[in-house]
Order: sequence, then C-alpha cells, then structure tokens
Amino acid sequence: MVPENDGGSPYTRDVEVQAPRRRLAWSTAMFSLATGLSRVLGLIREMVAAYFFGASGKINAFTVAFQIPNLLRSLVADQALGSAFVPVFSELLVKGERKRAWHVASSVFFLMALGLGAVTAFGIIFAPLIVKPFGNPGGDVQLAIGLTRVLFPVVFLLGLSGIVVGILNSYDEFTVPAITPVFWNLAIILGLVLGVPNAHTMDAKLYVYAFSILIGTVIQVLIPLPWLFKLDGRLHVAFDYRDPTVRRIFALMIPVTLGLGLINFNAVVDTLFASRLLNPELAPTAIDKAFRVYMLPQGIFSVAIATVLFPTMSRLAARADWEGFRATVGLGLRQMAFLLIPASVTVAVLATPIVRLLYQRGAFTPEQTTVVAGALAAFSLGLTFNGAMLMLNRAFFSLQENWIPTMVALGNLALNALLDWAFYRLGVWGIPLSTSVVNIAGAAFLFWLLRERLDGLPLRPIIASVARILVASAVLGAVAYGVWRGIDSLVGQRFIAQAVALLGGIAAGTVAYAFCARLLGIREIDPLLGLRARFRRS
Repeated sequence: MVPENDGGSPYTRDVEVQAPRRRLAWSTAMFSLATGLSRVLGLIREMVAAYFFGASGKINAFTVAFQIPNLLRSLVADQALGSAFVPVFSELLVKGERKRAWHVASSVFFLMALGLGAVTAFGIIFAPLIVKPFGNPGGDVQLAIGLTRVLFPVVFLLGLSGIVVGILNSYDEFTVPAITPVFWNLAIILGLVLGVPNAHTMDAKLYVYAFSILIGTVIQVLIPLPWLFKLDGRLHVAFDYRDPTVRRIFALMIPVTLGLGLINFNAVVDTLFASRLLNPELAPTAIDKAFRVYMLPQGIFSVAIATVLFPTMSRLAARADWEGFRATVGLGLRQMAFLLIPASVTVAVLATPIVRLLYQRGAFTPEQTTVVAGALAAFSLGLTFNGAMLMLNRAFFSLQENWIPTMVALGNLALNALLDWAFYRLGVWGIPLSTSVVNIAGAAFLFWLLRERLDGLPLRPIIASVARILVASAVLGAVAYGVWRGIDSLVGQRFIAQAVALLGGIAAGTVAYAFCARLLGIREIDPLLGLRARFRRS
C-alpha cells in the first residue's frame, strides 16, 4: 500500500512539482496550439461538408458508414494501443534497456499490421452485416455499405500510426503527432472543394468525401516518420510474439481496448437510437455535427493535458513515486477544470450563434441549426467530466491496472443505453444529454476508485479550485451572452457580422474570466501567465 494522504492543505505538493508544472504548461501549450489548429481546420472541414450536404438526406448514410471504422480507429490509434504501449516502452527506457525497448516496439508494430490487415479485410467483405443494424440510414443502405468499404482501410493505417505516435510520446515529443491531423483535415477540405463541384450525383459527391478521408489518412501516417528516424533506435521486421513483454503489452491492450470500445460504443448506441427511434434522415448527422463542435475544447485542452502527463505518470509509477503521482493527477484535474468549465459554459450559452456561424449556409437550413444547437448545449454539460475521465483513465493505465476503467466503461455502457431509451423522447437533444449524465457518473466513480487505490488524492485543493472556477465561469457566461446579444442586435445576420458578435462575446467573457480568476486567487492561471512571460522573452 502507498502512504496515507488526505490531500493536505491546498497546494502542499506544489513546491515538489514546480518543474513538472512548468513543463506541463509549456508542453500543453505547444500541444494545444497544434491540436487547436487541427480542430479549427476540422471545424472548417465540417463547415465545408455542411455547405455541400447539410444535415438531412443521404449525408446520414455517410455518418453511419463512418461509425464502425471510426470506432475501431479510436481503439487502436487514439488511445488503446498507446495506453498499453507507452507505460511498458517508457519503463524499458527508464531501466536503460533501449535495444530491448525497440525490439518490443518492432514486434508490436508488425504483429499489429497482421491483425489490423485481417480486421480491415473483414470489414470490407462483411460491410452489409455491419450496416444492417442501423436500418436504412439516409434512405440508401447500399450507399452506406459502399462508403463503409471505402473507409475501412483507415483502421489499418491509423493503427500502425498509433505505435509511431506512442514511441514519439515516450520520448516527450508531442507537437509533431499533434500537427499531423492538420494535414489530414487540409487534404479532406481540398478534396471536398475541388472534387464535390465536379461530381454530378449526391452518391458521387459522398464517395469524393470518403476517398478524401482515405488520402488524408495516408498523409497523416507518413508525416511523423522523419522524426521517428531521428530517435536513438529503429523499427525492424520482427514477429516475436513469444516475448513476455510483447505479450504483456497485448495483455494490457485487452482491457484498454474493451474499456475504450465500451466508451466509444456509446456513440454507436447513440446513432442506433437516433436512426431507429428518431429521424434516420436528420438525427444521426445533427448529433454528429454537434459532437464535432463539442470536441474542439476537448481536443485542445483535455487531450493535451492527459497526453502530456501520461508519460510522466508512467515514469512515476515505474519508480513507485506515489507522492509525485498523486500530485501530478491532482495538477492535471485542476488544470482541466480551469480550462474546461469555462469552455462548457461558453458553449452552452452561445450554442445557437456558434452553430449558426459554423454551419448555416448552403444546404444547411435554420431549422437544422435549432436541432444541432440543442444537441450541442446538451453535450456541453458533460464536457468537464469527459476530460476528467480521460485523465483518470490515463492514471489507471499508468499504474498498468487497465481492468478497472474497463469495468467502469461497462457500467457506463449499460447506463448510456438505459438513458438513451429514456431521454430520446425529449427529442434529438435527449441523446447528447444521456451522454453527459454518463460522463458525470463515470468521472465520479473513477475518481473514487483511484483515490482508494492511492490511499488518497489531493481532494481539498481540487474542491477549492473548482468552487472558485465555477464562480468565475458564471461571470463569464453572463458577460459573453450579454455582449454577444448586444452586438448581434446591432450588426445583422451577415457572416462577418455574426463572427464579430460571437468572437466579441467570447473575448469579453474570457477577459472577465481571467479577471475573476486573479481576483479569486485561482492558482491554475499562474502557469498561463508564466507562458506569457516566456513568449515575451522569446
């Protein structure tokens, strides 16, 4: 058992984590800038797609077609493989076993290539069975099957990329992996802008969209390779499945994949309810469009913090430095609260003007704006808790106790299905509301379990920070909405006028939040002020 810790007085561990705090601020800032650029381009991609396809009709066949490949991609590329691979690879590097670390990485890489190749072939061959549970999405099930076949190779490509990214992250290289989705989005945007106007049917236009995603994925896989070649080791052909460390990584992957599969399967369940019980020609894409906006602050802030701290937590766990581990978890949760609570409030109070500015043009109608804005506001309720779940999951993965978040995810899946069934009667926004409630329950249970595992977490500093952050965020919401409403009533409905009103409201709210943070003594703003000084010196 680790030593007892009741959390102590606020920030009693701060002196011991000043260096990690500064590294967290700088690395998170760089990661957030790269990820933020990618997310902005992702929104532009969605804006272009919304212009050409709207949110109703056959675009819902595309939304469903991307569900299963995207689910599998998220398992093998985004978190599952990295969450199992990084702690073991980092542990070998910490012990000075560099040659062995690279041999293990090589075996995992080529064994995954075999497995994911088989999965991709299965998905292409049995696409009709994969699409069948979704009914008749977009009114064209054959189109959904064809698009599924085009998109399934993404699983293979990004699965292998996930190993490369895991290696780079283990060497504390975060910016390059974060910048690769920028080129993915650019490739898709160019494909849509150049290809769709030259396609003469809606089916052909949607195939242009799908092939653009496939080409962008190839580009995303290739970009990090030069940085991989600069490291102190090389991937080589190896299939050493008998190696106990290789088996350990795959053994760790099983619960992580199951856990993330259950988490991401919630999105599939949501789509099933939306397509079967709501409107199959509007609800799936309306929820997806709202989810894309919701993921912007998630990707910029929570993914950045969890990704940057994950190797640090893995090293602390390998050294059995439990005080440092607890302090790092607490630091990450407080920083997430500081960034995500105001983001959640901003998205909630400005949901309609955000959706209107981003999507409402071309085939995207004002009626669709109302539906998507309601879904976005419902999603925003769970934003902070989703970020906390990501951080807490990474903490358990660092401890190589991967079955715990898996069991929590299993409970979340059951709760999500139950709430979807109860809340779909509220309309389209009831499905995202279900997701938010599940995020709240999951984050609370994971926090309790981790606190039990570590014999304490710095609870009092977290509560004190969150209380102050909530007050400052309430001021932010009032100021942002008031300024937006005032400007919007004066400048009209043109795109530039909408942008001025929305950005003016967000800017005013941000200034109010920063002022309140200083006034209330919210310590999480200090690293950001330190970054400002660092940029000035640069």
